Amino acid sequence: MLKLEQINKIFNEATLDEKIALDQINLELNSGDFVTVIGSNGAGKSTLMNMISGALMPDFGNVVIDGKNVTKLPEFKRSQFIGRVFQDPMAGTAPNMTIEENLAMAYSRNKKRGLRKGVDKKRREFFRESLESLHLNLENRLNAKVGLLSGGERQALSLLMATFTNPSILLLDEHTAALDPSRAELITNLTKQLVEKDKLTTLMVTHNMQQALDLGNRLIMMDKGQIILEVDSDKKHELTIDKLMAEFQRIRGEKMTDDKALLTI
Repeated sequence: MLKLEQINKIFNEATLDEKIALDQINLELNSGDFVTVIGSNGAGKSTLMNMISGALMPDFGNVVIDGKNVTKLPEFKRSQFIGRVFQDPMAGTAPNMTIEENLAMAYSRNKKRGLRKGVDKKRREFFRESLESLHLNLENRLNAKVGLLSGGERQALSLLMATFTNPSILLLDEHTAALDPSRAELITNLTKQLVEKDKLTTLMVTHNMQQALDLGNRLIMMDKGQIILEVDSDKKHELTIDKLMAEFQRIRGEKMTDDKALLTI
């Protein structure tokens, strides 16, 4: 469960470059919710993700996860119960370490450290079985350096690592945007599979309107640091791209001459 209460963030306050990144954000995700987030560049989507992960602290407001106020908790501590996949396939893995070593680090993220051997036979078999679900033959490449993998393979591995420990919150930050269409489709399908399997509470930022409509049970639209539209599970299945664009124009009272100014179809 995630609750954001009156979150506000201003960059370069009291200067000519002042920007209100988040303006009185209130948002609640119940256990198992999969919420897609859309909005134009500068709408505040990535700042929202950074606020939840602890990469940024709010000027005021509270971040509550599983009933615990984590607002002042640093990012490295929140990582014990938050999984995150970034847009850049290089960001979620250690390229000079093997697939097995990366998986071992992710597996131990929310566990107490000890002096026992990092990967035993039982854990290695678990890694193989987990990798088989990706259908990329990575289970037979446990000793390969991650830096040798393709972008799609690394992103699939990042997604698996982020969900390994059944996190309280899974953050997906435009995690298919840097991939070619075929790999993006693979990661999208894998996302749906992993989230549904473990009923993960998920927040996913995307510029792809169709992806935002196809995935998840709820949708929010952001603009100028605010949540301007929330669509629940009962209404989401009725949405189309045209309806979303029309709603944006109605709320903002302005005509969008090019839908790509908002999002990507």
